[in-house]
Amino acid sequence: MIKGLIRLSYRKIIDASSQKAWDKYVFDDTYQEFYMQAQSYNQDNTYSTFQELLTHVPEADKLHYLTSRAAIGYIRQLNGIVPEIVNASGKLCLPFTQFKFEILQSHLQNKELHKVAISFYSEPLTWIDTIGNSLLIAYGDQRQSLHEGKEIETDLLALQPYLNVSFVQTGTLA
Repeated sequence: MIKGLIRLSYRKIIDASSQKAWDKYVFDDTYQEFYMQAQSYNQDNTYSTFQELLTHVPEADKLHYLTSRAAIGYIRQLNGIVPEIVNASGKLCLPFTQFKFEILQSHLQNKELHKVAISFYSEPLTWIDTIGNSLLIAYGDQRQSLHEGKEIETDLLALQPYLNVSFVQTGTLA
């Protein structure tokens, strides 16, 4: 029995403790961009943290977008595949076309306090079943093919921290 269509989201947190090379590049470059962009909202050096800027400077919420520009090239390097989400064979497999960048915290005098999140959003997936702690999925809308008894390619994705079902559409085909 087919469960329906879903979209998955994965929220990747990057901070000073991140160990992977890609994460370190994103950390360094987004901190540098944050530091440079924040100066225009803090010309008299009144505030030290991102939260203080958000609280006291109405336009400071633009720092999310302005800082994200430093991560765009790195996100393109992923070639549309969500990092760290692997199938049962250990292969990166979850395609994404949308993402959201956000600054969780940062400090103008202490780079170690910089922390960002990138949320990756998959295209629709056919949720076939849940097996233990894993989702059996097919890429795209495969409900008609399954309904007709056709053979389709599937993947088994383990549920894990920061992986979320962000959209679901249930129901049967007419």
